[in-house]
Amino acid sequence: MCASRTRAGTGHVVVIGAGIAGLAAAHRLSERGARVTVLEASDRVGGKLLPGEIAGVRVDLGAESMLARRPEAVGLARAVGLGDRLQPPATATASLWTRGALRPMPKGHVMGVPGTAAALSGVLSDEGLARVERDAELPPTEVGDDVAVGEYVAARVGREVVDRLVEPLLGGVYAGDAYRISMRSAVPQLFEAVRAHTSLTEAVRAIQGRTAAAPGPGGPVFMGIEGGIGTLPPAVADTVRARGGEILLNSPVTELRRAAPAGWRVVAGDRVLTADAVIVAVPAPAAAALLGAEAPAAAAELAAVEYASMALITLAYRRADAAALPEGSGFLVPPVDGRTIKASTFASRKWGWIDREDPDLVVLRTSVGRYGETEVLGRDDAGLVAVSRHDLERATGLTAAPVATRVTRWQDGLPQYPVGHHARVARVREHLAKLPGLAVCGAAYDGVGIPASIAGAREAADQVHDGLGGVEELTTDPVPSPQNGAGE
Repeated sequence: MCASRTRAGTGHVVVIGAGIAGLAAAHRLSERGARVTVLEASDRVGGKLLPGEIAGVRVDLGAESMLARRPEAVGLARAVGLGDRLQPPATATASLWTRGALRPMPKGHVMGVPGTAAALSGVLSDEGLARVERDAELPPTEVGDDVAVGEYVAARVGREVVDRLVEPLLGGVYAGDAYRISMRSAVPQLFEAVRAHTSLTEAVRAIQGRTAAAPGPGGPVFMGIEGGIGTLPPAVADTVRARGGEILLNSPVTELRRAAPAGWRVVAGDRVLTADAVIVAVPAPAAAALLGAEAPAAAAELAAVEYASMALITLAYRRADAAALPEGSGFLVPPVDGRTIKASTFASRKWGWIDREDPDLVVLRTSVGRYGETEVLGRDDAGLVAVSRHDLERATGLTAAPVATRVTRWQDGLPQYPVGHHARVARVREHLAKLPGLAVCGAAYDGVGIPASIAGAREAADQVHDGLGGVEELTTDPVPSPQNGAGE
């Protein structure tokens, strides 16, 4: 055994999980000079960011875009050499398939909540529009420490707003139920605004006013990457490796314990690693299993986090067969209309690089599955393709058979943010604060979007790195011993 003093603040950090959160944490740590080892249970990096192809055309089989109004995701893409491949959507014009027709997506709303009744004209019935107008006459509604988005919005402006617009927009992000989703966690700017104003529509207009008055150009709301968002994780991984970091695939972690006199012991297969700090960047159930021995209270909180499953169905058509496809980037589907698909993206229209890869093809994709739905996801791949084609025909008139199809299933892919989620996350972090050198990050905590996951990862990385100052790291020669079987 030999001992060596590590430069202050540059100790060894193990990151568990190589989704975008784990990779972003590793990138931040390597940027700050730490030695990083990333352990990933599967055979690839990226998690729900998955590159693929259909009929020879590159596509995303997971998340396809990232919010550009936040800087974290776009900034990371630029930092790992993808800046020249960032592209906004070729069209941002979308529709709602509701009340028997494709209708233009309304403008002038915040996550489906309007500032005026006129903003939803054409989507709501006359009765629904009149109900929105009544909001200004109602007494203030207390939201307390948190409230469900659907519950509050329905009380202020009527269920039709929730069912026709909030549900497909918010439910599309979380694959959840708007009547359960936390306003404080999922739409924090709206939560803060309704606490400061007497009516909901007034709060929405205040948000819109602040947005319009913000300095600088607005720019695109979303951004993609030529070749797919799924190309981001491998680029981050390559940068981490270039800085000396190690990324080990097919390495599920089975044990996480504190080591004496300080630091952590991590067991992954036949490997036993010692680390000055650990970041757990895996979904809540897996995190709960890892934290059970050292942080049982935090593990119990994480074990209670629920998830929704979904599937993406990608279809490629000959362009001549899809000539009658409506304009725009696709459409959302309110659950109240009783359809099976919840959205369709006209990928070749939305992303110019897909269109250019094969001008003779049109690529579409649909999504199915919401929180609590099990029947539709129990169908085989052929069944999901059939139901997608059925709904696409009803919505757009597309009757042709696709030349290729792909089904990608995301079992327990999206964490749910019910009322009180923020308090649960705060309790988890309070418990973990008692354990130096341990942090968590990922979609289960502060937002399911790519920028939010990256922001949380950077915070976790900074938290553990700032605790590394003055660490004296003991490095064991990699010789098997009765105690640990292997050393690193």
